[in-house]
Amino acid sequence: MKPIWLMALGGALMWANAACAADAAPVPDYIQAAVANPDRPAADKEHDAARKPAAMLVFAGIKPGDKVVDLIPGSGYFTKIFSKAVGPTGHVYAFIPSELDAMMAKHGHSLPKADPKYPNVTYLHMPVGKLTTPEPVDVVWTSQNYHDLHDKFFGPANLADVNKAIFNALKPGGIYIVLDHSAPAGSGLSDTETLHRIDEAVVKSEVTAAGFVLDGESNALRNKNDPRTAKVFDPSIRGHTDQFILKFRKPAK
Repeated sequence: MKPIWLMALGGALMWANAACAADAAPVPDYIQAAVANPDRPAADKEHDAARKPAAMLVFAGIKPGDKVVDLIPGSGYFTKIFSKAVGPTGHVYAFIPSELDAMMAKHGHSLPKADPKYPNVTYLHMPVGKLTTPEPVDVVWTSQNYHDLHDKFFGPANLADVNKAIFNALKPGGIYIVLDHSAPAGSGLSDTETLHRIDEAVVKSEVTAAGFVLDGESNALRNKNDPRTAKVFDPSIRGHTDQFILKFRKPAK
């Protein structure tokens, strides 16, 4: 019988190899077309090299006909790509929590309006803990925002309620993707307000507590040169932070 430490090492290597294989997966034509869409703003395309949207959609498994929630979509960088990737038989629900209303008003922003270039996008607006969708969805996606839910301007949100609402919105077997800026291991929630980073172990614990199972991780946005001690907006690291990407699945039964 192999020693326990050797079996553990083997398991870790298998997990790492699986992550690398996922990051190197071929990109389907419909995803390539969604990223190359000429209607995308030039400002969005400038971030493609750093954000790797094609690899992100492949990892999430987004395909034509899917119903996708873009949770806290920001300027709609991923919303627009999702819209073209899921096509006319799919739908994208861009969810803007009402907790952001005061901040948006402070900066002179208002809720987005429907864009005829993306007719399969619907905007949802309600408290984040009460997230509901008009129909069961295949994927809930949130990028660089999960840590914000723990911050004062969000209340903070009750993450148990938020993750359970997401669980309930998904179809059996549905996918929940959490992509965020990495904080040092063991730091917990100490950096969410200051550095806008979060310990991925906290995310795993909170999301699995809602009934999800961890189904995969991607290394596509990892940066071993990020010391994870600077605010994500610091010019020394902005756009190149170490980021984790976690895939959770709602059990089929």
